[in-house]
Amino acid sequence: MAAAKNTGARLARTAANRARMLEAARDLFTAHGYTATTMKAIADRAGMAVQTLYFTFATKRAILSELLDVEIAGDTEPVATLDRPWAAKALAAPPAEQIRLQVAAAAGILARVSPLLEVVRSAAATDPEIAELWRTNISQRHIVQLRFADALDAKAALRPGTDAARAADIALAVLAPETYHLLVHERGWSPDAWQQWATDALLHQLLTP
Repeated sequence: MAAAKNTGARLARTAANRARMLEAARDLFTAHGYTATTMKAIADRAGMAVQTLYFTFATKRAILSELLDVEIAGDTEPVATLDRPWAAKALAAPPAEQIRLQVAAAAGILARVSPLLEVVRSAAATDPEIAELWRTNISQRHIVQLRFADALDAKAALRPGTDAARAADIALAVLAPETYHLLVHERGWSPDAWQQWATDALLHQLLTP
């Protein structure tokens, strides 16, 4: 019993330390950019020895990659986007409600992750490893949008002349973090205004009038 309790406490400390490192990295990445942020700066911000940071993550790219996963998910559970309850609810809904639920979920995700994705996008121009991470993120977003577009197609809801591939591309553009960043962070839209615009755009662009 004591051994199990000690193991549980040790695991909890490890998880808490990992979360502190990720939080420190997020703050520094979004404030100073990826290139300017060093492993030592992250360790200092987290109150950890830099050796501990290297032992936990090995590389700065590994920190950024895990941080992206956590920010997109909103938690540390190893559950893919399409396996989450909100996705199942949206996929089972009537077409217009599917889009509303899909955009609402995107709004929550982008509110968390858009500053970090802007860091990734900016660093991708000069860092080949981060460029690969950015391409992977785009590919993953496209897979999600294609699944939702296939669902609309199966419900016979897509506009005439719009197939699932085209619908996925449209949703990928409308719900892109670059678009969210431009309208919310650069142009001063509220997140609610962005959500309403994105919902209206997809309803108009994708569904049969």
